[in-house]
Amino acid sequence: MSDQAQSENYQHFISHLIELRNRLMRCAIAVVIVFLALMPFASTIFDLLAAPMMHTLPAGAKMIATGVITPFLIPVKVTLMVAFLISLPWVLYQLWAFVAPGLYAHEKKLIAPLVISSSALFVAGVAFCYFFVFRVVFKFVNDFAPKSISVSPDIESYLDFVMTMFVAFGVTFEVPVIVIVLVRMGFVSLAKLKEIRPYVIVAAFVVAAIVTPPDITSQCLLAVPMCLLYEIGLLIAPWFEKIGVSPEREDA
Repeated sequence: MSDQAQSENYQHFISHLIELRNRLMRCAIAVVIVFLALMPFASTIFDLLAAPMMHTLPAGAKMIATGVITPFLIPVKVTLMVAFLISLPWVLYQLWAFVAPGLYAHEKKLIAPLVISSSALFVAGVAFCYFFVFRVVFKFVNDFAPKSISVSPDIESYLDFVMTMFVAFGVTFEVPVIVIVLVRMGFVSLAKLKEIRPYVIVAAFVVAAIVTPPDITSQCLLAVPMCLLYEIGLLIAPWFEKIGVSPEREDA
């Protein structure tokens, strides 16, 4: 390879890094702007997040904070998480826009539907976890606790648990999108995905056992939707399955 070709490749690589930096900065700026707008309501946002736990605690019981600055720091973290969720469509768009130049024309048409569906499904997973899973799991834990124990969860531990569950269910609800992308991009055939269905079911329960509390209720509440969403992805994937080779790829 000549020195000129090497120089061109280097400049091309640097231009990609600059574009990636710019798009990441746009994502960060969007999250920061939403975060600053939500900061005056940080305490209210945390109260909403703690509502599923508070509804299951005995009358008069409250959560506790063991750190000196924890009562301030935890609501700020929660507000940042909410700001990221609100900014998620813009963040996903920036990521897809970065890879768009490397896609063919028929592949670029999938960007908008994937951004919208990915954002909607992630939020749906978080909402399912908040409105249904938390109430079931917290009620089960508090009913199981011995009467001699005063249940007063620490807000820092509570936040760690909530964020883990939100991410787990948000990613779980992305399963149909993952299936469609794998089929549409030709990485895996639809027949192969149907063939490995038993292994996917086993993997779903293994993942649920790792990321959820050690009780069968919460594990099933994660594994069963994961399996159902996989089946939904298999049902929808044929609409996106490639028929033959695209003209762009034939020309390439």
